[in-house]
Amino acid sequence: MIEFFKHFLHEFELPLSNPVLIFSLILFIILLSPILLKKINIPGIIGLIISGVIIGPHGLNILAKNSAVDLFSTIGLLYIMFIAGLELDMNEFKANRNKSLLFGFFTFILPLSIGFPVCFYLLQYDFNASFLTASMFATHTLVAYPIVSKLGIAKNQAVAITVGGTILTDTAVLIILAVIMGSSQGSLNQAFWIKLGVSLAIFSAIMFLLIPRIAKWFFKKLESEKHAHYIFVLSVVFFAAFLAEVAGVEPIIGAFVAGLALNPLIPQSSALMNRIEFIGNSLFIPFFLISVGMLVDISVILSGPTALIVAGTLSVVAIFGKWIAAFFTQVVFKYSKTERQLIFGLSSAHAAATLAVILVGFKAKILDENILNGTIILILITCIVASFATEKAAKKIAICEEEISHADTDKDQILDEHILIPLAKTSAAASLLDFALLIKDKKSSNPITLLTIVPNNDQAEKNILKYRKAVDKFVIQGSASEVKINTIARIDHNPASGIARTSKEIMSDIVIVGWPKKTGFLDKIFGENVDSIINNVDKSLFISRFQKTFIEDKRLVFICPPFSERGIGFQLLLQKICRLSQELSIPIVVHAEYKTHQTIQQITNNLRLNAKLGFKSVMEWDDFESISDEIRETDLIVFNLSRKGSVSYHSIFDRLPQKFEKFFSNNNIILVYPQDDRKISSMDAYEDFTASPLTKSLEAIEQIGRGLGSILKKG
Repeated sequence: MIEFFKHFLHEFELPLSNPVLIFSLILFIILLSPILLKKINIPGIIGLIISGVIIGPHGLNILAKNSAVDLFSTIGLLYIMFIAGLELDMNEFKANRNKSLLFGFFTFILPLSIGFPVCFYLLQYDFNASFLTASMFATHTLVAYPIVSKLGIAKNQAVAITVGGTILTDTAVLIILAVIMGSSQGSLNQAFWIKLGVSLAIFSAIMFLLIPRIAKWFFKKLESEKHAHYIFVLSVVFFAAFLAEVAGVEPIIGAFVAGLALNPLIPQSSALMNRIEFIGNSLFIPFFLISVGMLVDISVILSGPTALIVAGTLSVVAIFGKWIAAFFTQVVFKYSKTERQLIFGLSSAHAAATLAVILVGFKAKILDENILNGTIILILITCIVASFATEKAAKKIAICEEEISHADTDKDQILDEHILIPLAKTSAAASLLDFALLIKDKKSSNPITLLTIVPNNDQAEKNILKYRKAVDKFVIQGSASEVKINTIARIDHNPASGIARTSKEIMSDIVIVGWPKKTGFLDKIFGENVDSIINNVDKSLFISRFQKTFIEDKRLVFICPPFSERGIGFQLLLQKICRLSQELSIPIVVHAEYKTHQTIQQITNNLRLNAKLGFKSVMEWDDFESISDEIRETDLIVFNLSRKGSVSYHSIFDRLPQKFEKFFSNNNIILVYPQDDRKISSMDAYEDFTASPLTKSLEAIEQIGRGLGSILKKG
């Protein structure tokens, strides 16, 4: 027994050496510190950093700064930068790249301009030391980014330009570091610049040309191996970080570039994205924040007035430099005070690149101990300031965005949004469910419902059991994206009426069905004519054919006939179109008349739908070639159709879906029949329809003529 207690006490000797005990201690810190600090309204990030200070080698010395801690902290830092690149709204970033460039210039040049004279004249350091320290002020690490991501405002414009500016300024600073080191070693010559330029060009080519092609091939060939997707993504991140280091810049640049390269291939609502964020936010990123705290040596403050003066000066200059950069950005782009605070919060934390610059300078004997110790204190102070500023601003923006999004829509309708997917065969369910997960509103509390209609015969019970067993894997697929999947099996003689009845019972807003097996809309689906489903289901109906994965689509072609924008279900459809565009990071090309395009532009502006819209004018709708000539093989086609009797219905559109199926056999196609408006629309509201009775008569004669023509041909 005595030996047992000796062994037990030996395991708790400080610093801890048992890897299992160390890991369990860190997990308890990650679990408890945010929960405890939440009670007193302190961001969880600060709790993790302070915990690192307490347990670190300069605190209670519970944990030593060893290779295992360094490895996990490096992974966490790379993960932060990777997620920042992955969550960046590419459409927003491309539209505002000039803003990112200007903010990057401000947040680089202003702290540098303020910091250099302070270090050179006030702190009395030489040119190299002053310039290197001043460049450290220009860097920043996205320590507070998890706060923004958690509150769901990662796609806000202020966040997008800050993330873009981060990479620009950090890259510039790290290149300056390489230049100063080359200068101090006497190797700053023409060969140095050629080597740096060539290596960065090769790195960019590999990341933006080669990696996306490999990733696309991998995701396509191993579509069913979901766990392999995550391992592949991690491999790309760390390989990119290694390549960046070889190219002469910091690994964090490589991780961010990996996020940008994989951004179009990983939709935000996918199960893969959920896994990436879950593991990063649960383990790797908190580990990095704890390791930042372990660097802080509080005793530095007590070592003498010089260290205290240097630490205080560096902290004040660092915070003021980033604030003035955020202020200039606000003035130039006319942002609100809250957006300025968000930009300041995200860009004011100094950690990774800052530490890299100072440590390299210290080892090269360009900087002294006072700068090193002062920088470590600066890291703690700026991380705390950044966390408070970011959380306060992010909460205000999140509340404001939620109020705006509900200003023109019914809040209860969004919260109750319900998607129904009737299945003829479970083999088609995977692609239909993936599509539903992409367009589903994340605020909706309702599940996605999978429905099958079983014929009322002797095999009905056996077929129901068979169906339930087959759909279990789709319940797991939904849970991986944190979406509940509900399954219903109904016995009915008529599948179309069963679908219509169920859609009313569960009060669904959207019904997604698969494409008919045979060519033409006079063939059967689920054993029933497609027309009967279209006529019986009065919800927004999506008839979908997915021939390939969504990552192969380069554009979303939205074909919108005249007056279809006046239907009551059009606004919902446009929201889903924009959401799909955002998830897949592809632009929208609208094929419509000018009036329709104006209405679409007005709706997107009013609802603040974040989508890149292009416009192609269509005047002759009965001329199929005028539409088809503009469509490419890599386009996702969405065709807005109308039911017979609705205000926008015209007989010429009845045959267009058949032509699309024939001529675009390799494209992903979605035919949409928005919510039925036949019972609530008033023809008096449309001055363009004064000749509607005559038009309807002509359409009827035209249909009869086509029918007689087909009979004569058969004869």
